[in-house]
Amino acid sequence: MRVLVAEDDASLRRVLHSGLVEAGYVVDAAADGDEALRYLKAHEYGAVILDWRMPKTSGRDVLAIARARDPHTPMVMLTARDTPEDRIDALDAGADDYMVKPFDFGELLARLRALQRRSSESRSPILSCGSLRIDPSTHQVLVNDRELRVTPREFAIIELLVRKSPSVVTRRSIALQAWAEESDAVGSNTIEVHIARLRSKLAGSGVRVETVRGVGYRVAAS
Repeated sequence: MRVLVAEDDASLRRVLHSGLVEAGYVVDAAADGDEALRYLKAHEYGAVILDWRMPKTSGRDVLAIARARDPHTPMVMLTARDTPEDRIDALDAGADDYMVKPFDFGELLARLRALQRRSSESRSPILSCGSLRIDPSTHQVLVNDRELRVTPREFAIIELLVRKSPSVVTRRSIALQAWAEESDAVGSNTIEVHIARLRSKLAGSGVRVETVRGVGYRVAAS
């Protein structure tokens, strides 16, 4: 899942970026509100973590603009302000959750997982294609009710393919979903390597990843 972190404190931004990457997320990091808005315009995010006070466009204004474009993406507000009025203001502006600095990183991850579960349940709790079942909230992949072990990047790819099925998913869309830098995947055979691994893991399941030459990939069931 791709996450946007917008935080003007460079040291905290680095900690959040490295911790989220280690937890299996694809992360974009913005140093101010204007940069955050550019990222939000360019990509779709599974969650957004926003600092309340940022240079240029404030976190509250970024939140309002983002909510006008997409009312469903989970948004977590980070701030040093902890009065009831501050919390009410953030929640009324569209934040799904509110964390006061300093905070425990493990708690932040738990809150992200909880927001993902609620977001997934409101849309589609389980994705399916033939014998394949995917739970976006737990990152669990099942084939014939047996768990399939996949890496975070493989999960990002198969989730996208199943979510878009039966449509064809372009290589660029896969790169944006599973890699922080699109060029790292599009300009090499990296995507093909991960697709080959998924095909190997899905062998015998009746679910196949098909190549649509010159376009991308789609998932189908026998």
